[in-house]
Amino acid sequence: MVIVTTIRREVLTLPAAQLGPDNPLPPLRLLHEAHRVEDRDLPELPRDMARQACYEPLRSLLPVRVRDGYGRAREPRRVDALVLENDRLRATVLPGLGGRVASLLHRPTGRELLYRNPVFQPANFALNGAWFSGGIEWNIGATGHTTLSCAPLHAARVPAPDGGEMLRLWEWERLRDLPFQIDLWLPAHSDFLHVGVRVRNPHERPAPVYWWSNIAVPEERRVLAPAVEAWHFGYEQRLRRVPVPSYQGVDRTYPLNSPYAADYFYELPEDRRRWIAALDDRGHGLVQTSTDVLRGRKLFLWGTGGGGRRWQDWLTEPGTGGYCEIQAGLARTQLEHVRLEAESEVSWLEAYGPLDAAPEGPSWAAVVDGAEARLQAALPRADVDAAHAAWMPHADAEPGEILATGSGWGALEVLRADLKLPGTPFGAGTLGEAQEPWLHLLRSGALPEPRRVRPPGETLVAPHWRDMLETAPASPLTEYHLGVAQWHAGDLAQAVRSWERALELAPSLWPLLRCLAVADREAGQHERAADRYTDAFDDLCHERRDDGERWTAATAALGREAIETLLAVRRTEQARAVWERLHPATRVRGRFRLLEAQLLLAEGRREEARDVFRAGFEVADLREGAEAVGLLWARLTDEPLPAHYDFRMRPPES
Repeated sequence: MVIVTTIRREVLTLPAAQLGPDNPLPPLRLLHEAHRVEDRDLPELPRDMARQACYEPLRSLLPVRVRDGYGRAREPRRVDALVLENDRLRATVLPGLGGRVASLLHRPTGRELLYRNPVFQPANFALNGAWFSGGIEWNIGATGHTTLSCAPLHAARVPAPDGGEMLRLWEWERLRDLPFQIDLWLPAHSDFLHVGVRVRNPHERPAPVYWWSNIAVPEERRVLAPAVEAWHFGYEQRLRRVPVPSYQGVDRTYPLNSPYAADYFYELPEDRRRWIAALDDRGHGLVQTSTDVLRGRKLFLWGTGGGGRRWQDWLTEPGTGGYCEIQAGLARTQLEHVRLEAESEVSWLEAYGPLDAAPEGPSWAAVVDGAEARLQAALPRADVDAAHAAWMPHADAEPGEILATGSGWGALEVLRADLKLPGTPFGAGTLGEAQEPWLHLLRSGALPEPRRVRPPGETLVAPHWRDMLETAPASPLTEYHLGVAQWHAGDLAQAVRSWERALELAPSLWPLLRCLAVADREAGQHERAADRYTDAFDDLCHERRDDGERWTAATAALGREAIETLLAVRRTEQARAVWERLHPATRVRGRFRLLEAQLLLAEGRREEARDVFRAGFEVADLREGAEAVGLLWARLTDEPLPAHYDFRMRPPES
């Protein structure tokens, strides 16, 4: 009996933290981002790499919101999953969490090929905050983990090239305004999960594209790739070419040989097959290969230092083993974006499966050649190209049974531009409350007045929406959204004028005052920013109607920004007044316990600030590469930083 891919629903129950509400304040400033090329390194890079590293870097997170409402209290929760299975492999996909492949089980041997995280614990690694570790994640948008890391995707059954079923995932990526799809299937008797990916640019202008497939595997592995050089990038933010496998006398293809977290972007020869593998000491492990369009390959490791080990515990359950990541992308490094021409698309095919090969040998070349020969025997390079060609006619196939639903933003864009996107329907039935005012603007030319007092909704910032806002009747809400869109476009002075005009008539002042305060901070007007933050917080406290999720999230977000700004200009009494009006449930959160210690130190109450550390706290949304906890500790004492507060990801001398 021939068994091709079958797809079924399943519910996983695992210890999971709540995602919580999104931050309702528009992200006018990027979150701290550790992954960027220093200007001094650009002349040393190959010309195409330097060009792509400078091409359309992300200016802001708009129109996406920051997701920082999660905590670290985990309890058993149900997570919807879709399971693809043939007689050789079982793949478990989480459509509500970015389409993550949480598990890839090789049935004949019973081996889990991925690092499967036993918990769901969001952490501040995505471009917009919440992200979680483990499995295979699909990163689209811009340098970093996608804003869709913890977001739902559309999912449906689609006929596969071999007559079985494919699982199609698709969504509208909002940072770059591009639709994409991911088709997963298991050919009959195949040891390899096939994944077809397509990114389309339906617009009349070129667009920057970013894609990296990140695969978590246990860190007790040796990572193999057909390269003798790599681009090393550490949290010192320097990009330099290094030899493979050994660098500074240490074989870096063993993740546990390095003390600090680092990226190794492998320099694959143009004519070499694209693949990367991670093998244990017995030669068993996972290999990922693809058609040549997906040219980049990378190893990310946490390192054996205190900070790296702390992050490993932070992202999973202590004592369950660590992981590293092997990755594949469109460019040589994750610091680059590639150009996708107007009204065009890019597609490729990836394959994931088991590999048995010698992890050691007389030379690096012998080990790599041996592993590639085993890969060729298991899945010839020509078969991957043929599978891609066979898949392409099915990429436009209309989905059958809908298995999961994503956002309504794609439907709004399809309506606006009358787009035809075969294979990835964004139906009007997916439009929801968030899209409602923008649908009204599209149809009537005006934003509707809110029916009740509440924090303003999301702002759309693409040029076509900005044009609509500019021609709409100039209500205070329209001027607010217009200012956000102008800010995103880089027209900061005009954004300020729009917000100031809205202040004259707006019934709700705090959203406008907060935007103007951010503008003041960016302009170096810190005292005026502090004044505006104080006024904004006062207005919010008078306006908020209840202790519901939206108002509590707004109070926490604005209060945090206000206190940080007031402390920066040494206005501790006003900072304390803001602190006292935060909700009690907000003040006990780890981020606000850290803020309390900073406030106590600013008030000269050093011992009480140390008491906050002694009592213990966990900053759930501590940013990757951020050192705020350690820096504050150093201001309080000369004692070594306790291990549970140590999240440093670079050498101390850097």
